[in-house]
Amino acid sequence: MKNKTKALVLACLCIFATLMLTACGGKSSSDSADVTVDAKQLCKDLEGTIDSEVSEVSSDVIASTYFFDMDKIEESVAALNSGSNACEVVVLKCKDASYTSEAEDLLKKRVESQSELFASYNAPEVAKLDAAIIKAKGNYVVYCVTDDTDKANEIIKNAGF
Repeated sequence: MKNKTKALVLACLCIFATLMLTACGGKSSSDSADVTVDAKQLCKDLEGTIDSEVSEVSSDVIASTYFFDMDKIEESVAALNSGSNACEVVVLKCKDASYTSEAEDLLKKRVESQSELFASYNAPEVAKLDAAIIKAKGNYVVYCVTDDTDKANEIIKNAGF
């Protein structure tokens, strides 16, 4: 009987230890869960937070503007302005979640270069770039420079980011 009790206690301790280790792992399953987004609709919704006119551009323009490796991207949607202000939106669905980090880095470089550019001729736009939104979850990356950051963040949060 003592051996059965010891075995039961040992099994319970092992289960408890496993649960504790997974609980301390950092991300919960909901943190790492893939999100599914209608990229075109999310881009359109975010365009609504921009006061000036933006236009959807082709994947070729997206590739040349942001330097993405388009072979690693399943779907891309972007709306850019005419160049008079900093507002723009990009929604990417990467073929693999491993590319999202690189895409985020490229978008951060875009913010830096745009900030330098606008500082030289339209300084108020730099504040928008300072508040640029870059979010990634699952295979998706969202980038938004907008006139209404709070509303854009709300839209992105409601989309599952």
